[in-house]
Amino acid sequence: MRVIGTAGHVDHGKSTLIAAITGVHPDRLKEEQAREMTIDLGFGWLTLPNGETVGIVDVPGHRDFIENMLAGVGGIDATLFVVAADEGVMPQTREHLAILDILQIPAGVVVLTKIDLVDDEEWLRLVEADVRQALKGTVLAEAPVLPVSARTRQGLDVLMSVLADVLAQLPTRPDFGRPRLPVDRVFTMPGFGTVVTGTLSDGLFRVGEEIEVLPQGLRGRIRGLQTHRQKVETAVPGSRTAINISGLDVSQIRRGNVVAYPGQYQPTRWLDVRFRLLPDAGSSLKHNSEVKLFLGSAEVLARVRLLGSEEIKPGESGWLQLELHEPVVAMRGDRYILRRPSPGETLGGGGVVDAHPSERHRRFSVRVLDHLEALSRGSPDEVTLQAIEASGFVICRELVSRTGLDAGAINEALYKLVSSGWIVPMESGEVKANSEVLIASSHAWEDARKRAVEALKAYHGHYPLRKGMPREELKSRLRLSNRVMSALMAKCEEEGILSEDGPLVYLPGHSIHFSPLQEEKVRALMQAFADAPYTPPSIKECQEAVGEEVYQALVDLGRLVPVSTDVVFRTEDYTSMVEDVKSWIEKNGTLTVAQFRDRYNTSRRYALAFLEHLDAKGMTMRDGDVRRLRR
Repeated sequence: MRVIGTAGHVDHGKSTLIAAITGVHPDRLKEEQAREMTIDLGFGWLTLPNGETVGIVDVPGHRDFIENMLAGVGGIDATLFVVAADEGVMPQTREHLAILDILQIPAGVVVLTKIDLVDDEEWLRLVEADVRQALKGTVLAEAPVLPVSARTRQGLDVLMSVLADVLAQLPTRPDFGRPRLPVDRVFTMPGFGTVVTGTLSDGLFRVGEEIEVLPQGLRGRIRGLQTHRQKVETAVPGSRTAINISGLDVSQIRRGNVVAYPGQYQPTRWLDVRFRLLPDAGSSLKHNSEVKLFLGSAEVLARVRLLGSEEIKPGESGWLQLELHEPVVAMRGDRYILRRPSPGETLGGGGVVDAHPSERHRRFSVRVLDHLEALSRGSPDEVTLQAIEASGFVICRELVSRTGLDAGAINEALYKLVSSGWIVPMESGEVKANSEVLIASSHAWEDARKRAVEALKAYHGHYPLRKGMPREELKSRLRLSNRVMSALMAKCEEEGILSEDGPLVYLPGHSIHFSPLQEEKVRALMQAFADAPYTPPSIKECQEAVGEEVYQALVDLGRLVPVSTDVVFRTEDYTSMVEDVKSWIEKNGTLTVAQFRDRYNTSRRYALAFLEHLDAKGMTMRDGDVRRLRR
């Protein structure tokens, strides 16, 4: 699947060109149609001569809407760079070209439109020469330049053929098993509910799977998927994808959010980046400047921290640490753009080197600058660590696809990272590229451990009479998968951070203490059990006598054992009856409800509840009117 995007100056014919080659005009807003000018992103698709279906993102060219343009151009594979033959290179032509260059859009076709308005061949040659001059030194320097007319359809067949050839030379989008979809549009469809669209990268989405909307951390489920308005069961990397999400309202999601699988990405408020200031920028970039960051489809304000210099002059490059006003989802290698908020101006951009810096850097630290240089060169250690930190928890064998490194390089990196404490093995086994061992970044392990302890402290404070929090409730609060949760609990218990007792998790040292009044009520209740051990008070009567919280505490402490929703016994009575039933059946072969009732001088209600409880435990099995021991 491929996605192409338009770029170029306002009124140079981008949307008209898309309408001509697709049959559908991308301007969907009434204001756009009335003003004959693209304001927001438009979308469409076309089928190339080779049969490939390609998604299209049509972006606005007017300088007032350049920020809408940036929300759509980040996920494209190639561009249709449009220049009107009757006007030639204009201000937004150069600005869009600079943006494409910064984002390193890998391919494109330059389309010289409106040739039907030019009668002078010499003028056409001058415009083409001017265009080629503007393209020098950019990602489009070698792009073909094709003259076309959307109105007369002159050159459109050649354009389609050349576009197919250009796209065929591009490598397929990689599948790293960690899909993310930067949301560029959110809307509601009657009968379906919330729908988001974007260009999918890094993995597959499948109908029915749980997703997470970041940075909010909202959970939902994929109700349906569409690509080019066709229902699909699986959406693949590089495709324009629409996701019908159940469980979330349209008001909870906005452009710039990212849809991913739960736990695979961690939002960040800090980015370490390499930055290049455009040569024609109006002024130098100085420390502590406020800028707008454009990353994927997100747009957030950020504060610039210059590293290693006091300013970056036009045409120069340097290191920045960006302090974001809102969290974003980013990965090492992601491309970004910075703009000045007011007056609006595209400053430049570059690539993300570290999406999860461990600290607020000292600006002129040699160690920090050396670290960033190593990251930019992509040393195996840094690339491997970045891949682990991006997910927090990861299985070793997934690192080959996530890093692009070979197994030998990963093995060396893992050895160094474990030895230095940057990553933590969460399970026993060899930490190697082909193993199934779960590992975590030290940050993810410490964060999960801290959140677990804080959650349990809060729970103990709120429910002092409960022995612990149900494990499933803690897992839900921590938002962890079953495997990560199991590994976390085992490691925490091994290090004495928490304890488990059956389905309950609690902090070591936590114990239940009754007040004097509660103790008095408990003594009276337990005396009632002692007076009638085989016809004891019901669960409801126990709760009325001591309160629901105290009753549950007695169960958690092991002093009472409920055998049904109504019947409960003292632990010592329950234990003796279990052993007695086992001995009776071993000796006599079977046991009936009536025999149990008579043996304990109880009622059928208690006898039936107890024996059905033993059936459910797997100790006995019912055979007609009798119970036998289960083998």
